[in-house]
Amino acid sequence: MHTESETPSLSELLTSVAQGHQASFAAFYDATSRTIFGIVLSVLRDRAQAEEVTQEVYVDAWRFASRFDEAQGSPSAWLNTIAHRKAVDRVRSSERRAQRDQRSFDADAELLATDTSDLVVAADEGQRVRAALEQLTEAQRTAVRLAYFEGRTHREVAEFLEIPLGTVKTRIRDAMKRLRQHLEEVTP
Repeated sequence: MHTESETPSLSELLTSVAQGHQASFAAFYDATSRTIFGIVLSVLRDRAQAEEVTQEVYVDAWRFASRFDEAQGSPSAWLNTIAHRKAVDRVRSSERRAQRDQRSFDADAELLATDTSDLVVAADEGQRVRAALEQLTEAQRTAVRLAYFEGRTHREVAEFLEIPLGTVKTRIRDAMKRLRQHLEEVTP
């Protein structure tokens, strides 16, 4: 191939890499890696990511060396193009990930805001109902509490209070009218 004093060109090295010669790949890497790392780092501006992407560039160079066509350009231009494309792809991928994360964050924040506003409205309504309950007589308030807050049937309320079922129904009906009236008066 070459004598020890001759240094093979990048084209010759790449041709040898395409044939699977690992020593040629090592020489090709040694001759180009600083430039490739510089290109990738200038795009990514993150040393760790630049190291990863540079490694990907050389994996592709090994895998696709047979596709290199000197009629299309020099080995340096071919490798620089791979490096630049891979670096740009990494930036775009990071941007898409950041956009997805931002959309997810925005959706969560909107959900939280909706939930918070619902809680405020519910608390306000609860306060209005409690104020309206205070307008009832003690007998009406007790019947409503047993029926609506403890979930008892009218019959169970009558048995608990030891009063006729008709009286319980009347107290609850009258209480509901007064509650409705009071809530309508204080509704903004």
